[in-house]
Amino acid sequence: MSKTAPLLSVEGLSKSYGGVHAVRGVSFALQAGEILALIGPNGAGKSTCFNMLNGQTTPDAGRVQLLGCDCTGLKPREVWWLGVGRTFQITATFPTMTVRENVQVALSSHDRKLFNFFSSMPQYAQEEADRLLELVGMGGFAKRACGELAYGDLKRLELAIALANQPKLLLMDEPTAGMAPRERIELMRLTAQIAREKSIGVLFTEHDMDVVFEHADRILVLNRGSLIAEGSPEEVRRNAEVRAIYLGEGLVYDARHREGVSP
Repeated sequence: MSKTAPLLSVEGLSKSYGGVHAVRGVSFALQAGEILALIGPNGAGKSTCFNMLNGQTTPDAGRVQLLGCDCTGLKPREVWWLGVGRTFQITATFPTMTVRENVQVALSSHDRKLFNFFSSMPQYAQEEADRLLELVGMGGFAKRACGELAYGDLKRLELAIALANQPKLLLMDEPTAGMAPRERIELMRLTAQIAREKSIGVLFTEHDMDVVFEHADRILVLNRGSLIAEGSPEEVRRNAEVRAIYLGEGLVYDARHREGVSP
């Protein structure tokens, strides 16, 4: 990865709820065009960390910088306008609206346009909406109602919506949750291709280790709110603490299997 100034810089990020430390002094950096995975067991602090980056939760301590701009504590809409897109574990679309209209809503938010929603939406930024749909392989679905889409198609639509504000950083919370294995591979391959072509930094959480180890350039591992490991997929795979605390024998077996060693 390039040694230029990072796209995203996180320093000493912390959050507690009562006496429980959800996130403890987490620090890391992300370069433009880099695919970074944030993994850990349930309750490790992944969602809290994401919510602080996205502005949904205010950190107790620490700093978040995007392209050198301090965005710590900003509201979600302000973070969005700075160029941060996000997808969620559960898709958030308008089921009675068409696929194209869902993207048009996101485009209008990015452009900060105020108009009569129902009268103006059919004409607003239609070409740009269609371009984004083509980019994610949804060009043929523009006039379909979202409520009619298969789950995998909803995930691709959500990616198009996240790209509507021309993000510099894309936060993806469990992007392949609920998808079939083939759909998972296709979605992450598409995301990685777009990210590298457009120099978008991607930070994603994921429980599917095949997805993580195939697509991440680097991996961060959280446990009980603390960052316990960081490195390339192979470095994390070999890390004894990660294997003992989180990944367990499933990953140990997988590593042996790849090397042709019997368990």
